[in-house]
Amino acid sequence: MDSDAAKHLKTLHINAIDARNGYDEALKDAEGRGMTPLFRSMITLHDQNANELEAELRKSGEQSDDSGSLMSTVHRTIMSVRSLFGGLDETVLPGLIDGEERNKSGYDDALKSATMPLNIESLLSAQRGRIERAIERMKSQQAAA
Repeated sequence: MDSDAAKHLKTLHINAIDARNGYDEALKDAEGRGMTPLFRSMITLHDQNANELEAELRKSGEQSDDSGSLMSTVHRTIMSVRSLFGGLDETVLPGLIDGEERNKSGYDDALKSATMPLNIESLLSAQRGRIERAIERMKSQQAAA
């Protein structure tokens, strides 16, 4: 894997960890109410993506960072503040959708700008598809609210 592809995988890995950490904070703050099922499913999705990306990085001899970035702290803070001032109900969906759209665009960037081995390209396409389906479920949930 070339250095550009590795850089993209590392970025996607960190983004998945950051997103998972934000949903994890939301799940704690939701205390079993409201959007708990959505938060759980998004934790699972981003955890799976992070684990798959980490495995590919290790296979290529690259280091991964499981702590996330500053954005983990930002996501946690947003969810905590949101929980305090209005709860974590359907009103959080626009922000979640926006965040997932940004995650999806990271996959688009990686798939367009880097020369990926075929197996990694397939993995990134599959992960992007999972995020896209999650976005569609959130939009449906938003429309029903």
